[in-house]
Amino acid sequence: MPLERSDYLKLDPHKNSCTPEGFPEWLATFGEGKRLAVDLFSGAGGLTFGLEKAGWTVAAAVDFDERALETHAANFPGMSLHMDLGDPSERDRLVELVGPAKIDLVAGGPPCQPFSRAGRSKIRHLVKKHNRDPLDRRKELWVAYLDVVKRLRPRVVLMENVPDMGLGDDFFVIRLIEDELEELGYATQVRLVDAWNYGVPQHRKRLILLARNDVDSFAWRDPDAKRTSLRDAIGDLPKLDVVPLERVGSRKLDYRSPRQPSAFAKTMREGAEKGLVWDHMTRRVREDDFEIFTEMDSKTLYSEIDEGLRRYKANHFTDKYKKLDWADLSRTITAHIAKDGYWYIHPDQSRTLTVREAARLQTFPDRFRFAGTRSDAFRQIGNAVPPLLGEAAAEVLKPLEGVQSPSDGLRPHWREVRQTLTDWADRRRGGVDWYQLPGAKPVVLHAAVMAVVSMSKMKPTVLAGLMATVRKAKRLTSPVFGRLVEAAPTDAVRARIDRLAPLVDQPLIWNKPESVLDKLALKPSEEALYRLLSGDDLMLVGHGTLRVAARLNNTEVDRNRLSDGRVHLVKLVGAGDDAPLRMAALRLIGAELCREKQPVCSECPLAAYCPRKDVLSDDLFTLVGTED
Repeated sequence: MPLERSDYLKLDPHKNSCTPEGFPEWLATFGEGKRLAVDLFSGAGGLTFGLEKAGWTVAAAVDFDERALETHAANFPGMSLHMDLGDPSERDRLVELVGPAKIDLVAGGPPCQPFSRAGRSKIRHLVKKHNRDPLDRRKELWVAYLDVVKRLRPRVVLMENVPDMGLGDDFFVIRLIEDELEELGYATQVRLVDAWNYGVPQHRKRLILLARNDVDSFAWRDPDAKRTSLRDAIGDLPKLDVVPLERVGSRKLDYRSPRQPSAFAKTMREGAEKGLVWDHMTRRVREDDFEIFTEMDSKTLYSEIDEGLRRYKANHFTDKYKKLDWADLSRTITAHIAKDGYWYIHPDQSRTLTVREAARLQTFPDRFRFAGTRSDAFRQIGNAVPPLLGEAAAEVLKPLEGVQSPSDGLRPHWREVRQTLTDWADRRRGGVDWYQLPGAKPVVLHAAVMAVVSMSKMKPTVLAGLMATVRKAKRLTSPVFGRLVEAAPTDAVRARIDRLAPLVDQPLIWNKPESVLDKLALKPSEEALYRLLSGDDLMLVGHGTLRVAARLNNTEVDRNRLSDGRVHLVKLVGAGDDAPLRMAALRLIGAELCREKQPVCSECPLAAYCPRKDVLSDDLFTLVGTED
């Protein structure tokens, strides 16, 4: 089928939009007395819309996509600025432009690519010095975001992104951002949010970071009692005639409201032209696709499609086509919808979703128009933050009546908890737990021995005796290895120690932690412990560490890969040079003190911060607490 470009929709600016030259007058007129925000990496304005619904007026939105900025300028007041925030001079210009305004909130979704462990020291330098890596501009845009926050010092901050930005590097970037904000006197919260809890009719999990310098409190409203189904979201839109190879839909169509529209449809129609719907159009349908779309249902896998009609290898593209279900949520709307709509096949019409349907699923109302071609519109919609999700997050940051920000900022609760944990761990690594915690100058040999025996069931005293044989050693010589083997309490432990044999009398290998890994071929859990005890900044996610984090956050343990459990753990680990020490300390506390049954709260350094201690603690803790 030949490539088809739709017409180009040009939009006029909003009546209350303004240029940089007109911004001072805008501040004195339309912007006077309003709670102002700045939206960085704004795209078409999904987050701007959410902020607006929550009570803010966006004074300046910034993006590098000209089509998205044309859309933004048409739908919102204020400035819509074309800038590359990776350029420090452009950030200077932005800060100067908004300088006359009192900015209450800085929002945005900076691209946050994960970083390898090898590059993390460089990232710390980028944060501290605001420098720029010319080899990868995208990786530093979150640093640019932080730079603007530091210079504008708003009361509150809102950042939105995909959860994978956290999982890709053990939440390293997120932990750094939180640490930087806390140093500025902000309390922070990181939350993984299912967008459907707040009215968005699609499967969409997002990572939300909030910060405020007035109070250390983040109260989200209760999730919606009922999900918004696909039928609730788009079931009222006009049915389209679908003929293979013919145009599908139109820029402008008649709209007739059903007798009982869903509450969601009513909301989407607010402010729309009566009797009309715009941009209800999609791609032409190939003849073979028309046949496929007609035959499949919401449960049909690509591999189940007639082999003669398939154009892609079924083993590589297991979910290439997805027909949506009226009674369910939509699949996540992403920017890929601009390339093809195969993930978004209409439930009962043999076509893919239209621009207007995609906009509805992202919770843009029908009055909202998107500049450019049809593909431009799809891309802008797929890249956007759903306005209803943005509104729910922004509501958490509303100012509290009579509350002013302290002049010297807040001392966040979790910063205090982390300091207590650090102090305790520092004392313990100088004593009997020296081998359980990375030292100020970690010894790779100690980490390697601990890694290979970590799965052995040894009593603490036996393990301590075993590790004592290598305490003063930095290399695995034949005599040291002999003492280790002799100290092994069982044949099973001896077999584990034998795995170290290839490292015996290899003096140079101990200067290169990665070389040790190559020789040992550790299992994933063993490798993680080895890296941690060698001083690597990583998250050691296990039953024990998640249990400690859950109890301190007064929640149930959640071990899901994309769960609040990991986010709670992030709060305890934090960032900086002591992060590996805290992570190892949490492993130790989870194993020896914060046990699943009969936890020893009386010896736990974090008991004073634990909301669950009164329910979980033993009599000894209660007695000690009474004497104090």
